[in-house]
Amino acid sequence: MRNIPVADVEDLDRAVLAIGTDYPPQHVLAFHEHRRAQVLYAATGVMRVETAEGAWTVPTARAVLIPPRTPHRVTMTGVSTRSLYIEPAAAPWFPPRCRVVDVSALLRALLLDAVEMEPRYPEHGRDATVVSLILHELRNLTPLPLDVPLPSDPGLRRLCEAFLRAPDIHDPPGRWATALSVSERTLGRLFHRETGMSFKRWRQRACIVHSLQQMAAGVPVTRLAATLGYDNPAAFTAAFKKVLGRPPTAFTTAGRLGPDA
Repeated sequence: MRNIPVADVEDLDRAVLAIGTDYPPQHVLAFHEHRRAQVLYAATGVMRVETAEGAWTVPTARAVLIPPRTPHRVTMTGVSTRSLYIEPAAAPWFPPRCRVVDVSALLRALLLDAVEMEPRYPEHGRDATVVSLILHELRNLTPLPLDVPLPSDPGLRRLCEAFLRAPDIHDPPGRWATALSVSERTLGRLFHRETGMSFKRWRQRACIVHSLQQMAAGVPVTRLAATLGYDNPAAFTAAFKKVLGRPPTAFTTAGRLGPDA
């Protein structure tokens, strides 16, 4: 199925529905939710998925798992998606919170194939076997640390959201503590309680996750490193590898897409 609203088909009596959608540049899907669990795969471009709990950046050829009934907003940068909508009973293992995952070559091929299937595919035969294999593959995906948790404390959340709009690796915790009228030690405890991360770790991850969208838009690493406050491109690359385990070149779009994506 291509470029149709999931609402038109989500009540079909099939465990998995696959829909391919092409979006215009810089498209934003306002907050919405689905009855089914969703596997949202970026065939091209980069997505940013936001919920009340945080934000997840999804580079090309990766996917985000979105639990059922989870209000979320998606910002697209040059995106074409392949989505799976899964009946909750068919995936009892589905995570309770959004999660960005690596997508194996096999699962990518299955996703592309599933989009070409009839919505009410035969319950026995090749298409049903493809769906069964998809469900098996989904259980073994490798999570990626591409989420930036957001606090529920209103004051701290405002500071976090402002930082995400203009991240700076050297933004001092003292500035945040002053803005909240607390000590740096209290800020540290608050940050860990609200996000599960230290201030320094959150700040670094936020900068690296931000860089993915900028790279997708064609911003050179040299300029990106300077904008984020790193001393030089080598320092940025080292930080990138520390967070994601791979260099920035592993997350660019070049060479990752086949002609059928």
